[in-house]
Amino acid sequence: MTARRGAALSGTVTVPGDKSISHRALMFGLLAVGETRITGLLEGEDVINTAKVCRALGATVERLGPGEWLVRGVGVGGLKQPAEPLDFGNSGTGCRLMMGVVGAHPIRATFDGDASLRKRPMRRALDPLELFGLTVVAQGEGGRLPITVEGPKDAVPVVYESPVASAQVKSAVLLAGLNAPGITTVVETEATRDHTERMLVHFGADVTVTPHGAHGRRIDLVGQPELKPAPVIVPADPSSAAFPLVAAAIVPGSDVTISGVMMNPLRTGLLATLIEMGAAIEVLNPRVESGEDVADLRVRGSHLSGVDVPAHRAPSMIDEYPVLAVAAAFAAGPTRMRGLHELRVKESDRLAAVAAGLAAAGVAHTIEGDDLIVAGDGRAPGGGTVETHMDHRIAMSFLVMGLATAEPMTVDDTGFIATSFPDFTGLMRGLGADLS
Repeated sequence: MTARRGAALSGTVTVPGDKSISHRALMFGLLAVGETRITGLLEGEDVINTAKVCRALGATVERLGPGEWLVRGVGVGGLKQPAEPLDFGNSGTGCRLMMGVVGAHPIRATFDGDASLRKRPMRRALDPLELFGLTVVAQGEGGRLPITVEGPKDAVPVVYESPVASAQVKSAVLLAGLNAPGITTVVETEATRDHTERMLVHFGADVTVTPHGAHGRRIDLVGQPELKPAPVIVPADPSSAAFPLVAAAIVPGSDVTISGVMMNPLRTGLLATLIEMGAAIEVLNPRVESGEDVADLRVRGSHLSGVDVPAHRAPSMIDEYPVLAVAAAFAAGPTRMRGLHELRVKESDRLAAVAAGLAAAGVAHTIEGDDLIVAGDGRAPGGGTVETHMDHRIAMSFLVMGLATAEPMTVDDTGFIATSFPDFTGLMRGLGADLS
């Protein structure tokens, strides 16, 4: 697909439901006793695979209409033995979180995924789960999929100090802790997105969150609760909102409003960074839905300046760095993004993929350790073709870039965009984007 510079972007849009909340809503529906109704579910391939896995583990999962789903759960401790391998497609989030759901139950399950997911490391989730009594029966080279696990007859609660800032690992431990008696504790030195903690409370679990150190948190969960079904309204995904947000900021004269975006403070790193860069963004109609902060965002074409993005902000915007690098290419002066080691273990080595994309666009940049520095002189030549490496966010980021570069930008593969943003092309064209 090729993106070309054209007229200003304008209009009001709603981006897909948040993927993190969508995965968790289905899993909590599985673990509650009774009917959980979900509104605004992201119906991308990743989430649909999680829905299929919930069925394989005993839940009844029905689609009632666009984004409207009903889950009849089996309760904590009630999972059934799956008859087939659990296939997560391209979803690292679905796979790692479901390892936590399954990991403290006395069943055997095989986790698998597509070629891209089979390359991604899973030991970071498995290591703490073994503390509950989980046994890894079989695994691919280097702790990669396919992986077969067997849960303990009687799980034991754990105290886990996370060595990496990872919401997925934290969530896997907490979800396993649901089926262990006593109190399971996770200590993190850098606070990561807290959707699991919020949803645990929303479904009636006993969770206590306290500050730990300068930027961290301690989470204590009382195990073996009876989770109560609770309706979930899925807010718009800030990681998906990032694409029209940055596009409107870098295309002169644009005026775009994005409705109902999640404003969880642990997910607004990109928004904070763009505002520091000088982006004209207004936060309108702030509200709370299903325990999450939500607002509408109005963004207009802006003159951006380079900034220094601190490493401690990375967990709140880890998926948005590729499109931030695009914004940085159009800023005046250098932008330094610090502490991006987590980008190396995403759908692709995103740090290398972003650097290669910037090179294809003729944008000066350097990588120093885990820092990415984009030179930024207010414009970008464009004219190149970007290898996406089967990574949806790389594809969307450099299509956004092509809407403002002097020459068009082409990406080699858009098939994987459907994992998180099925109607990306239609939505962007509706705002006036030239995508062909």
